[in-house]
Amino acid sequence: MAQRRKRAARLFAAGKMILARIARELQVSRQSVSRWYEQWERGGSGALRGADRAGRKPRLEREQLRRVEVALRNGAKAHGFDTDLWTLPRVAVVVERLTGVHYHPGHVWKLLGSMDWTLQRPARRARERNAEKVKRWVDQRWPEVKKTLAAEKHGSSSKTKAVSPSVHPSDGRGHRKEKHLS
Repeated sequence: MAQRRKRAARLFAAGKMILARIARELQVSRQSVSRWYEQWERGGSGALRGADRAGRKPRLEREQLRRVEVALRNGAKAHGFDTDLWTLPRVAVVVERLTGVHYHPGHVWKLLGSMDWTLQRPARRARERNAEKVKRWVDQRWPEVKKTLAAEKHGSSSKTKAVSPSVHPSDGRGHRKEKHLS
């Protein structure tokens, strides 16, 4: 936004453009350009300088964030944890060890987000998993199961139950209507 306000000041000084056209060119609302123009008339380009930063200042400086990121890349085991899985409480401990700044574990995810780290969930697989058996099941058994499931879906209007072979379409209760010869 600061760059847009500076550009608006240059366009105001040139005096060649209509405010609506400046708004379109800078891709901002007409109201913003109108407000900027009034500020520019009163105080010049310096009046269009925006406020510095909004909100609370960060608790960690850039250099501290870099040190935390390097430490996280080394893995959790390098910091004395049993597994190499980073959890929010573990990250909070490492941040406090390195910087002396205490973060609540529930807030650590915001810190990680500012460093462009995202949530990664490990794949849950049994340790006893046998890749050859899984492949064999997918290649051989699954097609058979699929065929069986497809064959069971004939003739039923219900999604929960297949038609019973004993039901005869003529009466719906499983009884065939007898033809009586008179």
